[in-house]
Amino acid sequence: MDALEIAGLLAGAFAAGAINAVAGGGSLVSFPALLAAGYPAKAANVTNTVALWPGYLGGSIAYRPELERQRSRIALLAAPSIFGAIAGSALLLSTPGGTFRAIVPFLIIFAAFLLLAQDGLASFAQTHRLGAVSDNHVPAALHAGVFALAVYGAYFGAGLGILTFAVLGILLPDDIQHSNALKGMLSLIINAAAVVYFAAFGPVEWVPALLMACGALAGGYLGVGVARRLGPRYLRWAVIAYALLVAFVLFIT
Repeated sequence: MDALEIAGLLAGAFAAGAINAVAGGGSLVSFPALLAAGYPAKAANVTNTVALWPGYLGGSIAYRPELERQRSRIALLAAPSIFGAIAGSALLLSTPGGTFRAIVPFLIIFAAFLLLAQDGLASFAQTHRLGAVSDNHVPAALHAGVFALAVYGAYFGAGLGILTFAVLGILLPDDIQHSNALKGMLSLIINAAAVVYFAAFGPVEWVPALLMACGALAGGYLGVGVARRLGPRYLRWAVIAYALLVAFVLFIT
Protein backbone atom coordinates (compact mmCIF):
# COMPACT_ATOMS: atom_id res chain seq x y z
CA MET A 1 0.00 0.00 0.00
CA ASP A 2 1.37 3.38 -0.96
CA ALA A 3 0.74 6.69 0.80
CA LEU A 4 -1.98 7.75 -1.65
CA GLU A 5 -3.94 4.52 -1.15
CA ILE A 6 -3.64 4.79 2.63
CA ALA A 7 -4.83 8.40 2.54
CA GLY A 8 -7.78 7.51 0.29
CA LEU A 9 -8.91 4.62 2.48
CA LEU A 10 -8.57 6.64 5.67
CA ALA A 11 -10.48 9.55 4.16
CA GLY A 12 -13.25 7.27 2.90
CA ALA A 13 -13.59 5.54 6.26
CA PHE A 14 -13.47 8.83 8.18
CA ALA A 15 -16.25 10.23 5.99
CA ALA A 16 -18.28 7.02 6.35
CA GLY A 17 -18.05 7.18 10.14
CA ALA A 18 -19.25 10.78 10.21
CA ILE A 19 -22.02 10.18 7.67
CA ASN A 20 -23.32 7.11 9.49
CA ALA A 21 -23.46 9.10 12.72
CA VAL A 22 -25.57 11.86 11.18
CA ALA A 23 -27.49 10.70 8.11
CA GLY A 24 -26.68 7.06 7.30
CA GLY A 25 -25.29 5.70 4.05
CA GLY A 26 -21.59 5.82 4.92
CA SER A 27 -20.89 2.62 2.99
CA LEU A 28 -21.65 4.53 -0.18
CA VAL A 29 -18.39 6.39 0.45
CA SER A 30 -16.13 3.76 2.03
CA PHE A 31 -17.01 0.92 -0.37
CA PRO A 32 -16.10 2.94 -3.50
CA ALA A 33 -12.85 3.96 -1.77
CA LEU A 34 -11.88 0.28 -1.67
CA LEU A 35 -12.90 -0.17 -5.30
CA ALA A 36 -10.79 2.85 -6.27
CA ALA A 37 -7.84 1.29 -4.43
CA GLY A 38 -8.07 -1.67 -6.80
CA TYR A 39 -9.73 -4.32 -4.64
CA PRO A 40 -12.20 -6.69 -6.35
CA ALA A 41 -15.86 -5.89 -5.67
CA LYS A 42 -16.55 -8.88 -3.43
CA ALA A 43 -13.37 -8.44 -1.37
CA ALA A 44 -14.10 -4.71 -1.10
CA ASN A 45 -17.62 -5.39 0.16
CA VAL A 46 -16.47 -7.94 2.74
CA THR A 47 -13.61 -5.70 3.91
CA ASN A 48 -15.94 -2.71 4.16
CA THR A 49 -18.29 -4.66 6.44
CA VAL A 50 -15.42 -5.60 8.74
CA ALA A 51 -14.00 -2.07 8.73
CA LEU A 52 -17.21 -0.24 9.66
CA TRP A 53 -18.42 -2.65 12.36
CA PRO A 54 -16.73 -0.84 15.31
CA GLY A 55 -18.82 2.25 14.60
CA TYR A 56 -22.03 0.39 15.44
CA LEU A 57 -20.57 -0.62 18.80
CA GLY A 58 -19.92 2.99 19.74
CA GLY A 59 -23.47 3.99 18.85
CA SER A 60 -24.99 1.21 20.94
CA ILE A 61 -22.88 2.18 23.95
CA ALA A 62 -24.17 5.74 23.64
CA TYR A 63 -27.77 4.47 23.55
CA ARG A 64 -27.52 2.29 26.67
CA PRO A 65 -30.45 3.95 28.53
CA GLU A 66 -32.81 3.46 25.56
CA LEU A 67 -31.64 -0.13 25.07
CA GLU A 68 -32.02 -1.06 28.75
CA ARG A 69 -35.82 -1.23 28.52
CA GLN A 70 -35.66 -3.25 25.29
CA ARG A 71 -33.67 -6.23 26.54
CA SER A 72 -36.46 -8.73 25.85
CA ARG A 73 -36.92 -7.41 22.32
CA ILE A 74 -33.21 -7.60 21.61
CA ALA A 75 -33.09 -11.19 22.89
CA LEU A 76 -36.06 -12.18 20.70
CA LEU A 77 -34.70 -10.46 17.59
CA ALA A 78 -31.11 -11.66 17.99
CA ALA A 79 -31.84 -15.06 16.41
CA PRO A 80 -33.36 -13.76 13.13
CA SER A 81 -30.59 -11.15 12.99
CA ILE A 82 -27.83 -13.76 13.31
CA PHE A 83 -29.36 -16.40 11.05
CA GLY A 84 -30.27 -13.81 8.43
CA ALA A 85 -26.73 -12.43 8.51
CA ILE A 86 -25.26 -15.90 8.09
CA ALA A 87 -27.59 -16.54 5.15
CA GLY A 88 -26.66 -13.22 3.53
CA SER A 89 -22.95 -13.80 4.09
CA ALA A 90 -23.14 -17.28 2.58
CA LEU A 91 -25.12 -15.92 -0.37
CA LEU A 92 -22.50 -13.23 -0.97
CA LEU A 93 -19.57 -15.65 -0.88
CA SER A 94 -21.38 -18.07 -3.19
CA THR A 95 -22.05 -15.33 -5.76
CA PRO A 96 -19.39 -15.43 -8.51
CA GLY A 97 -17.11 -12.40 -8.41
CA GLY A 98 -18.06 -11.29 -11.91
CA THR A 99 -21.77 -11.54 -11.14
CA PHE A 100 -21.42 -9.52 -7.96
CA ARG A 101 -19.38 -6.89 -9.81
CA ALA A 102 -22.18 -6.64 -12.37
CA ILE A 103 -24.94 -6.08 -9.81
CA VAL A 104 -22.98 -3.67 -7.58
CA PRO A 105 -24.08 -0.55 -9.54
CA PHE A 106 -27.72 -1.56 -9.06
CA LEU A 107 -27.18 -2.13 -5.33
CA ILE A 108 -25.57 1.31 -5.05
CA ILE A 109 -28.49 2.93 -6.88
CA PHE A 110 -30.94 1.11 -4.58
CA ALA A 111 -29.07 2.37 -1.51
CA ALA A 112 -29.00 5.91 -2.94
CA PHE A 113 -32.76 5.70 -3.49
CA LEU A 114 -33.20 4.69 0.16
CA LEU A 115 -31.28 7.79 1.20
CA LEU A 116 -33.46 9.89 -1.09
CA ALA A 117 -36.63 8.39 0.41
CA GLN A 118 -35.38 8.50 4.01
CA ASP A 119 -37.62 11.35 5.19
CA GLY A 120 -40.66 9.86 3.50
CA LEU A 121 -40.02 6.43 5.01
CA ALA A 122 -39.57 7.94 8.46
CA SER A 123 -42.79 9.93 8.12
CA PHE A 124 -44.71 6.88 6.92
CA ALA A 125 -43.32 4.82 9.79
CA GLN A 126 -44.47 7.37 12.37
CA THR A 127 -48.02 7.65 10.97
CA HIS A 128 -48.75 4.01 10.05
CA ARG A 129 -48.46 1.80 13.12
CA LEU A 130 -49.24 -1.68 11.81
CA GLY A 131 -47.65 -4.01 14.34
CA ALA A 132 -47.10 -4.15 18.09
CA VAL A 133 -49.76 -2.78 20.40
CA SER A 134 -47.55 -2.70 23.52
CA ASP A 135 -43.90 -2.23 24.42
CA ASN A 136 -43.43 -5.94 25.16
CA HIS A 137 -45.14 -7.31 22.06
CA VAL A 138 -42.91 -8.34 19.15
CA PRO A 139 -45.11 -9.17 16.13
CA ALA A 140 -44.28 -12.13 13.89
CA ALA A 141 -43.94 -9.73 10.96
CA LEU A 142 -41.02 -8.08 12.73
CA HIS A 143 -39.17 -11.40 13.08
CA ALA A 144 -39.58 -11.99 9.34
CA GLY A 145 -38.65 -8.41 8.54
CA VAL A 146 -35.49 -8.50 10.65
CA PHE A 147 -34.42 -11.77 9.01
CA ALA A 148 -34.83 -10.22 5.55
CA LEU A 149 -33.00 -7.07 6.66
CA ALA A 150 -30.14 -9.19 8.01
CA VAL A 151 -29.81 -11.05 4.70
CA TYR A 152 -29.55 -7.75 2.84
CA GLY A 153 -27.28 -6.22 5.48
CA ALA A 154 -24.74 -9.02 5.26
CA TYR A 155 -24.95 -9.25 1.47
CA PHE A 156 -24.37 -5.55 0.77
CA GLY A 157 -25.52 -3.41 3.67
CA ALA A 158 -25.63 0.17 2.36
CA GLY A 159 -28.96 1.64 3.46
CA LEU A 160 -29.56 -1.08 6.06
CA GLY A 161 -30.09 1.45 8.84
CA ILE A 162 -32.69 3.37 6.83
CA LEU A 163 -34.67 0.23 6.04
CA THR A 164 -34.42 -1.02 9.62
CA PHE A 165 -35.58 2.30 11.06
CA ALA A 166 -38.61 2.31 8.75
CA VAL A 167 -39.57 -1.28 9.61
CA LEU A 168 -39.22 -0.67 13.36
CA GLY A 169 -41.20 2.55 13.11
CA ILE A 170 -44.08 0.77 11.39
CA LEU A 171 -44.16 -2.38 13.53
CA LEU A 172 -43.31 -1.05 17.02
CA PRO A 173 -45.10 1.63 19.11
CA ASP A 174 -41.90 3.48 20.06
CA ASP A 175 -40.60 7.02 19.90
CA ILE A 176 -37.83 7.91 17.47
CA GLN A 177 -34.99 7.64 19.98
CA HIS A 178 -35.90 4.13 21.11
CA SER A 179 -36.39 2.99 17.50
CA ASN A 180 -33.03 4.50 16.58
CA ALA A 181 -31.35 2.75 19.51
CA LEU A 182 -32.84 -0.63 18.55
CA LYS A 183 -31.89 -0.03 14.92
CA GLY A 184 -28.28 0.48 15.97
CA MET A 185 -28.23 -2.63 18.15
CA LEU A 186 -29.72 -4.81 15.41
CA SER A 187 -27.17 -3.40 12.94
CA LEU A 188 -24.45 -4.25 15.46
CA ILE A 189 -25.66 -7.85 15.80
CA ILE A 190 -26.13 -8.33 12.05
CA ASN A 191 -22.72 -6.94 11.19
CA ALA A 192 -21.03 -8.82 14.04
CA ALA A 193 -22.38 -12.12 12.70
CA ALA A 194 -21.28 -11.17 9.18
CA VAL A 195 -17.81 -10.18 10.40
CA VAL A 196 -17.34 -13.54 12.16
CA TYR A 197 -18.50 -15.40 9.04
CA PHE A 198 -16.29 -13.36 6.72
CA ALA A 199 -13.31 -13.71 9.06
CA ALA A 200 -13.67 -17.48 8.85
CA PHE A 201 -14.59 -17.91 5.19
CA GLY A 202 -14.37 -14.61 3.30
CA PRO A 203 -11.69 -12.73 1.35
CA VAL A 204 -11.08 -10.07 4.02
CA GLU A 205 -8.23 -7.69 3.27
CA TRP A 206 -7.13 -7.26 6.87
CA VAL A 207 -4.63 -4.42 6.51
CA PRO A 208 -7.07 -1.98 4.88
CA ALA A 209 -9.87 -3.27 7.15
CA LEU A 210 -7.96 -2.39 10.31
CA LEU A 211 -6.78 0.89 8.83
CA MET A 212 -10.32 1.87 7.86
CA ALA A 213 -11.72 0.78 11.22
CA CYS A 214 -9.50 3.41 12.83
CA GLY A 215 -10.65 5.99 10.29
CA ALA A 216 -14.33 5.14 10.83
CA LEU A 217 -13.99 5.40 14.61
CA ALA A 218 -12.29 8.78 14.28
CA GLY A 219 -14.88 9.95 11.77
CA GLY A 220 -17.76 8.93 14.01
CA TYR A 221 -16.27 10.89 16.90
CA LEU A 222 -14.53 13.88 15.31
CA GLY A 223 -16.39 14.21 12.04
CA VAL A 224 -19.86 14.56 13.51
CA GLY A 225 -19.32 18.26 14.20
CA VAL A 226 -18.40 18.94 10.58
CA ALA A 227 -21.25 16.80 9.29
CA ARG A 228 -23.75 18.58 11.55
CA ARG A 229 -22.67 21.95 10.20
CA LEU A 230 -23.57 20.73 6.74
CA GLY A 231 -26.89 19.42 8.06
CA PRO A 232 -28.37 15.97 7.37
CA ARG A 233 -30.25 17.13 4.27
CA TYR A 234 -27.23 18.63 2.48
CA LEU A 235 -25.02 15.76 3.58
CA ARG A 236 -27.54 13.25 2.28
CA TRP A 237 -27.72 14.95 -1.12
CA ALA A 238 -23.93 15.00 -1.34
CA VAL A 239 -23.78 11.25 -0.62
CA ILE A 240 -26.56 10.52 -3.13
CA ALA A 241 -24.78 12.50 -5.85
CA TYR A 242 -21.50 10.75 -5.10
CA ALA A 243 -23.16 7.32 -5.10
CA LEU A 244 -24.84 7.93 -8.45
CA LEU A 245 -21.52 9.08 -9.90
CA VAL A 246 -19.85 5.89 -8.64
CA ALA A 247 -22.66 3.76 -10.10
CA PHE A 248 -22.30 5.54 -13.46
CA VAL A 249 -18.54 4.95 -13.52
CA LEU A 250 -19.05 1.27 -12.66
CA PHE A 251 -21.62 0.93 -15.44
CA ILE A 252 -19.25 2.25 -18.11
CA THR A 253 -16.05 0.51 -16.95
